[in-house]
Amino acid sequence: MMGDITTDDKDEQGRPEMPVALITGASLGLGRALATELARRGWSLVVDGRRPHLLDDLVAGLAHGSVTALSGDVSDRAHRAALTEAVNRRGRLDLLVNNASSLGPSPLPHLKDYPVGRLAEVFETDVTAPLALIQLLHPLLVASAGTIVNISSDAAVEAYEGWGGYGSAKAALDQVSAVLAVEEPALHIYAFDPGDMRTEMHQMAFPGEDISDRPRPESVVPALLALVEARLASGRYRASDLQAGREPTSIGTESAEVSR
Repeated sequence: MMGDITTDDKDEQGRPEMPVALITGASLGLGRALATELARRGWSLVVDGRRPHLLDDLVAGLAHGSVTALSGDVSDRAHRAALTEAVNRRGRLDLLVNNASSLGPSPLPHLKDYPVGRLAEVFETDVTAPLALIQLLHPLLVASAGTIVNISSDAAVEAYEGWGGYGSAKAALDQVSAVLAVEEPALHIYAFDPGDMRTEMHQMAFPGEDISDRPRPESVVPALLALVEARLASGRYRASDLQAGREPTSIGTESAEVSR
C-alpha cells in the first residue's frame, strides 16, 4: 500500500521548500499524532506502519502538506530500502523519528521465561532497524544539519518487573543515541521518553486493565516539537521535564515517577 499526496514547491536548489520528516510507526499512537501535527504545519512527510488500513485512514485525514505512506515492517530490509527511496525522492530530510517499536510478548514475561527468539525480534525492531535507517539516510541528514529522535521509555533506565525485554532494547537504543551524538556533532540526536500514554502498545502491556487515565499521545507532541524546534543539545529528554520547564536529566538519573 502506498498513499501519496504531493506538492511541487521547490527552493532555489530544486529541493522542496517545506521541511521533510520520516516518521516510523505513524499509523497509531504518538507517531500518528506527530504526523498529524506536522502535516498541519505544512511539513512533507514519509510515514509507515504495519497495517495498511490504518495508514489509509491517516492519509485520508491529512489535508495539508505532502505525504507518502508505505505499509511494512521496519525490521524488513526491503521495506527500509523503500522508505529510503521515498525520502530520496523528496531531496532532503530534516527530521527522522524512529517511533516504530515492538513490546514483545503480552502479558509481559519474567526474564527467566522470556522466549529468546522473541527477544531477538524486539531488538531487531527497537534497536537494529532505527540504526539501519540512520545509516541509510545519513547523507541527507548531514546535508540538512538534521535531527534524529529515537523514541525511548523510562523502562530503559528503571527496573520494572516484566519489562526486561522491552526495557533492555530501549536501553540499547539510548546508548546508540548517546554514542551517535558524540560521533555526529553536526546532527541533533535525541532519545525522547514520552512517558505514559493511552496507546494500543501500553494496553498490551497491561491486558485487561483500564488505562483510560493515561494521557493521549497528542498531549506529548508539543513537548517533542519544542525539543526539535529549540535544537537543544543532543541527549536524553523526558516529555514531563520539557512540559514542566525543568532542566533535563542525564541518562541513568531518572526517577521512577514516570511510567512506561
